[in-house]
Amino acid sequence: MVSERDIFCICGPTYLTSVDCVDKFLNFVSLFIVKRTSQHHRRSVAASLVQAVYVLERDRQLNRQFPDAFAPHWWEFFHFDLIRKLVDDVDNTIFGAIFELSPNSSPQTDLNSNAPRFVIAFRGTITEKDSISRDLTLDLHLIQNSLHTTSRFLIAMQAVRNVASAFPNSVIWLAGHSLGSALAVLVARNMVKTGKLLDTFLFNPPFFAAPIEGIRDVRVKQGIRIASSLITAGLNMALRPREERPILEYSFSMLASWAPNLFINPNDHLCSEYIGYFEHRKNMEELGVGSIERLATQNSIGDMFLKALGRESEPWHLLPSANLSTNVGPARDFKWAHGIQQWWQSDLHLVCKQYRYT
Repeated sequence: MVSERDIFCICGPTYLTSVDCVDKFLNFVSLFIVKRTSQHHRRSVAASLVQAVYVLERDRQLNRQFPDAFAPHWWEFFHFDLIRKLVDDVDNTIFGAIFELSPNSSPQTDLNSNAPRFVIAFRGTITEKDSISRDLTLDLHLIQNSLHTTSRFLIAMQAVRNVASAFPNSVIWLAGHSLGSALAVLVARNMVKTGKLLDTFLFNPPFFAAPIEGIRDVRVKQGIRIASSLITAGLNMALRPREERPILEYSFSMLASWAPNLFINPNDHLCSEYIGYFEHRKNMEELGVGSIERLATQNSIGDMFLKALGRESEPWHLLPSANLSTNVGPARDFKWAHGIQQWWQSDLHLVCKQYRYT
């Protein structure tokens, strides 16, 4: 059965052609640099290429092949070429893809400019029978902060390293949705350690914590967050050996120059805690207790307990810096609030803030 969500001409951002009033969207690259709408276009293109990975996998599962495949429309519209599919070695599902901007897309295109030459995109969980078992297993790894131990991460990491090594002066974007966002974060964090900062677009990145952001009473919410920070900082002092603390601080602060683009819907409880995570850190600084929050923001209670039990764990979701865009428009339901399709809509109502760790 054909789903409308896979069909670009029905659900995709076809309205973007009206920006430059030409039949062919040949000048879209320049919009990244000189137009006031560049951020909207960057987000829409990144989200569309993530959707392309979803459709690639559904094309595979439903045996939709050229010329009946739906996926190519999601990258060809923006003049990208599919360079490589990233395939999970456990179940042979497509979980990512490498796209390259066509060198013939525009006579004004400069592949060494701020426009991306490559976009490496990762999808989230697909609940169809051919993929659900593996994806849910990886979701469990995500909850346990052990996604970095899986073969899917290793495949993604190697693919990005290969592109970055082969084209060291090219602009490379990472993009992911949900589970795919977690993969993108882990890959980007590792690339930062090698001195390579990649533009990263994270749509509905999971933040597994108590849903404090959903509490409407501001004073109660702030009180709970302050208490949580005190507990987290105290546990860090009690459970983490003194010699490990400077290493953790250095590792965390080293990431501060990398500011991924986070796209959050407050009605999506899987990612909404990012709003409180960054706002609370700013509030604690203003209250003059930033040293406590500095400890708390680098640690998660779950991660510390896992380490105390001798299990390898990495709090991938704790970020020093970010460009946070919150969709404050109405949400139909949780499925819509967590979905990728909201991020290329023309009528988005976003609140955008920058957070920097100093």
